[in-house]
Amino acid sequence: MTHPVIAIGLDAADPKIIEEWMSQGHLKNLRRLRDEGAYGRLRTFDYYRAETPWTTFLTGRSPQETGYWAPLKLKEGTYEVENVQSHDFAEHQPFYALGDDYRVAVFDMPQAPLASGVNGVQALAWGAHSPQTPTHSKPEFFLQETIEKHGEHPTLLKDFACVMDVKALEELKENMKVGIARRGEICKDLLEGEDWDFFLTIFGETHSAGHVFWHLSQPNHPLYPLFADRGSGDPMLETFEAIDEAIGEIVSEAPENARVAVFAAHGMDFNNMDLPSMVFLPEFMFRLNFPGKYGLARANVNEPPGPPVTKGRAKRGWMGTVWSMKHEQNPVKGFLRRQLPRKVFEVIEPIFGTSEEMELVSPFEMRENSNPLYYQSAAWYQPFWPQMKAFALPSFSEGYIRINLKGREPHGIVDPADYHAVCDETIAKLSQMVDARTGEPMVKDIIRTRENPTDSDPKLPDADLVVIWQDKSATDVVESPDIGRIGPVPFNRTGSHRSDGFMVAKGPGIEADSTIPAGHSLDLAPTMLHLLDAPIPPDFEGQPMLKIQTSAVVG
Repeated sequence: MTHPVIAIGLDAADPKIIEEWMSQGHLKNLRRLRDEGAYGRLRTFDYYRAETPWTTFLTGRSPQETGYWAPLKLKEGTYEVENVQSHDFAEHQPFYALGDDYRVAVFDMPQAPLASGVNGVQALAWGAHSPQTPTHSKPEFFLQETIEKHGEHPTLLKDFACVMDVKALEELKENMKVGIARRGEICKDLLEGEDWDFFLTIFGETHSAGHVFWHLSQPNHPLYPLFADRGSGDPMLETFEAIDEAIGEIVSEAPENARVAVFAAHGMDFNNMDLPSMVFLPEFMFRLNFPGKYGLARANVNEPPGPPVTKGRAKRGWMGTVWSMKHEQNPVKGFLRRQLPRKVFEVIEPIFGTSEEMELVSPFEMRENSNPLYYQSAAWYQPFWPQMKAFALPSFSEGYIRINLKGREPHGIVDPADYHAVCDETIAKLSQMVDARTGEPMVKDIIRTRENPTDSDPKLPDADLVVIWQDKSATDVVESPDIGRIGPVPFNRTGSHRSDGFMVAKGPGIEADSTIPAGHSLDLAPTMLHLLDAPIPPDFEGQPMLKIQTSAVVG
């Protein structure tokens, strides 16, 4: 006998936070599911962990098999980085494309296609975090009718705010709670309207809340003490509690014989990646390739680091504040750039004349030219890439380094015979970078993605080297003997991704208060199919995470 499956994803909800809050009496519906069913942790990959988990979940296959590593892709034969958005799923359809034998409803799955082979309803980009897909549905009328009845999600594509602006963060929290409640009502409507074999929705608000509320919730972020007097509220906990309430409402509509699964494919903690990958690494590689030159945030290594950058942060925004730290040869010009509003400085800047040297690209100029990567500070260095032996690629996650290889890059300068030597040198230099406040080495590990530098397999990632940063503390200033000091620079998002996820499941055949053995994000798709009693494709790389006691199933 088959059992319907209600699957609810919590995007980037970290198990440590979930477990802590459940033990404190919060998240009562999740705790009830755990007590009545099985619970366990899982892990995803240690790198490209921010961008690949949903594609891994959807396909049951690793990035090495799908070739999808990130929405940002270096355009072959150029130094241009494109936003390719989600995986094309041409080779592997989502696991829930089960054909006519199963009725399936998928609401707001991020980074997914409108898949063929789905007998039912699919609606995408209603309120997901970073959906990487257009707002549309199949049938076409479904999403429009849903919006007319329940409304839009207030934070679609605007689920962020300046981490220094408490008022803006409070407004964001309230808007997310509206979206959470609406999602709950939409899911209840779907479950009341038909007996689905497989039902899937994802709460993206856990992802958004982790990115921007972390410093208001968790003491392990350096900004937390600066907001200690803001009141007793915890916006991240409030967001999770609103989701927990919505989960209870959704589960209340599940058929009696349904199996319910709530899961996260990856997690979140304090942000140890944004500044290292987006600011420190590109500046480090720039200084390493051009000794004596500076791009951003030059500081005196012989003086103690200054306090965290908060002045003007809310008014300028993160990007504007970092850009105000652009190095200038003329100290007066540099002082005015840092002190004056950008538009005022741009009026007086011509007084200083034009530089004969190549400059970093202004993010504001990039934005005016409709370059979608204007906020990615690594892209500001793009004009210099042809002259560099190795350069940092834009990243939402770990640090990504590309070797400027002859025969691969249009102006490659590294001979393939020297590829491994350049990798070795880069690794050795990066290993000397430390947190200037604590002395902690910044690099935890560096992964080489190619044995053969001329390997042209299109499924390989763009990066030749992937830098895994230390995860002991959030860092705003670094230094090394070779490049001096970078920073302090302003903190951006205060939460970033980790490899840990979880799963809780209850229903017929699942033992109450039991433990699921540790799994992997590759195991999620086969687990969903196993819960559904549906066939699992033999080429899936994972296995079901839990055993179902068939003797306990009432047929």
